[in-house]
Amino acid sequence: MQDTSGHAHDVVVIGSGAAGLTAALALAQTCRVLVLAKGTLTGGSTAWAQGGIAAVLDTGDTFENHVRDTMVAGAGLNDRETVEFVIERAPRSIDRLCELGVPFNRDADSLHLTREGGHSHRRIVHVDDATGWAVQSALLAAANANPSITLLPGRTCIDLITDRHREQFSAAGRVWGVYALNEETGRVERHVARATVLASGGAGRVYQFSTAPRGATGDGIAMAWRAGARVSNMEMMQFHPTCLYSLEIKNFLITEAVRGEGGRLINPRTGQRFMEFYDKDRMELAPRDVVARAIDAEIKRHGLDYVHLDISHQPADFVRSHFPTIYDKLLTIGIDMTAGPIPVVPAQHYTCGGVVVDLAARTDLPGLWAAGECTESGLHGANRLASNSLLECFVFGEAAASDIRARWDTLEAPPAILPWDESRVTDSDEEVVIKQNWTEIRRFMWNYVGIVRTTKRLERAAHRIALLRREVDEYYGSFRVTTDLIELRNLLQSAELIVKSALARKESRGLHYTLDYPEMANEPKDTVLVP
Repeated sequence: MQDTSGHAHDVVVIGSGAAGLTAALALAQTCRVLVLAKGTLTGGSTAWAQGGIAAVLDTGDTFENHVRDTMVAGAGLNDRETVEFVIERAPRSIDRLCELGVPFNRDADSLHLTREGGHSHRRIVHVDDATGWAVQSALLAAANANPSITLLPGRTCIDLITDRHREQFSAAGRVWGVYALNEETGRVERHVARATVLASGGAGRVYQFSTAPRGATGDGIAMAWRAGARVSNMEMMQFHPTCLYSLEIKNFLITEAVRGEGGRLINPRTGQRFMEFYDKDRMELAPRDVVARAIDAEIKRHGLDYVHLDISHQPADFVRSHFPTIYDKLLTIGIDMTAGPIPVVPAQHYTCGGVVVDLAARTDLPGLWAAGECTESGLHGANRLASNSLLECFVFGEAAASDIRARWDTLEAPPAILPWDESRVTDSDEEVVIKQNWTEIRRFMWNYVGIVRTTKRLERAAHRIALLRREVDEYYGSFRVTTDLIELRNLLQSAELIVKSALARKESRGLHYTLDYPEMANEPKDTVLVP
C-alpha cells in the first residue's frame, strides 16, 4: 500500500489486548500499523482472562444453542444479528489462534471443552485456567515478529484527534489519530493516521472492588464520548460472583469454571449451600448476575464479609490438574482448595456497555473503528455470557481490519494537526487531589451504583459527580497532564455515563437491578446516550 499520508503509520490502534492485536495483525497484511499501550504491552484485561473462549466445536452442540444461551443471559437486550455474526465466526477464530500456536488443552485429537455458567453445553476452549495469558503471548509474539507493526508501550492516550485539532479548523468530527502522553518523558505526542482503532478495554476501575487491571479506567469510552460518539447500555456493569476475599492478594478472580466443575457456594455461618433459595434449577451454574446478587444478598442478610466456594469434594488430582494457577496462588496465602473452601466476594468484572459500533466495527465518527470491551456491539445485551468476551475481541478486531482495508482508497491522507498546547499550564503542586478524588469516586460508585440500586442512591451518586466534575475540570485546565490525572478525568466521565444510563432505565433487567423498578419491562430497549 502506497503511503500518501506523510506520516510513519497508516493506522493507529489504541490498546494491545486481544482486540487491538487481532486488528493490527489483520491490517499488517497491507498497512503500517502503530499499536499504543498504556503501561506495559501485557497490562490489559486479556492477559488476566482465566476462563476461555466460547465456540461451538462439538457435534452435539449447535450455533442455535450458543445463540439461545447468549440471548437468555443477556435478558433479551442482545441484538440477534450481532449474536449470530459473532457465534458463527467462533470456530474460525479458534483455528487462527491454533495457527498462532496457542497451546489449547486437548483430549486426544480434539480440543478439550469445559462448561461455564449459563452455557447449555461444554463449549469453552481453554489453556488450563490461564487462557488469556496464552492468547496474549501468542498475539504479541506474532505482532513483534511482523515488520509492519510497531508496538509502543508507555503511552497514555488523552484525547482523539479530530477535525477541530486541524491547523485549518473544521467541525466535521473526522478522527485522525490520538494525542498521547509519553509516560517516560512526560511530553504529549501526536499519533496521526488515516484510520484509528479503539481497543482500550473497559471501565472497571470506576468501582472499589474490581477484577479489572489497574489501567481499566474507561479511557476509550470517555475519549470517544468527548469526540462525539454515542455510548449505550453503560448501566450494564457485570459483577463477577467469585473474586478471592483476601487482604494479601487484590483482585484475584476465581474462574467460573470452578463452579462449572462442581464447586458449591456455602454460607460460612450456617454451613448451608444457598443457591437453591435463589435459582433452584440452575444452582451455581445460573448466569453471573443471578449468582452475584445471591451472594450479595447472603452477605448483607447475615452480616458476612464473604461466602465460601467449595470444590474440595472433588478428587485432589482433578482440582490440581484443572486449576493449577488458582491452586498455586491460593497456597501462597495458606488456602488449599483441595482440602477446604475459598472465601469469595462479588467484584466488578466486565463493562457490557460502551461505544456504539455496527457489524463492521464502525463508530459514529468517520475514521474511528472500535472493538472489544470498550464497545457496545449488541452481543452481550444486559449481561455477558461467560467466555463470549475474548471471542468478541477476535471477531470485531477482524471486522474492523477488513472494513478499513475495503475502504482504504476512500480514506483521505491526514491534514496538518496542531501540536498539544501546554502554554497555559504548570506542573501540579497538589497531587493529593487526584488520589482523594479517585478514592471517592470508586467508593460511592460501589455503594450507590453497585449490584443492587435505587433511584435515591443513583441521584446521590449523580450529585457527587457534578461536584467532582467542577473540581477535576479546573485542575485539568491548570496543570500538565499525568497518567493519574488523565485516568481520573476518564473515570469521572465513565462514572457519569453509568449513572445517567442507570437513571434512564426504569426496569430491572440483567445486570441492572433496582429496588424501585423490580419488574422487567415488556420490550427490551437499549439505553443510548448522545453527546
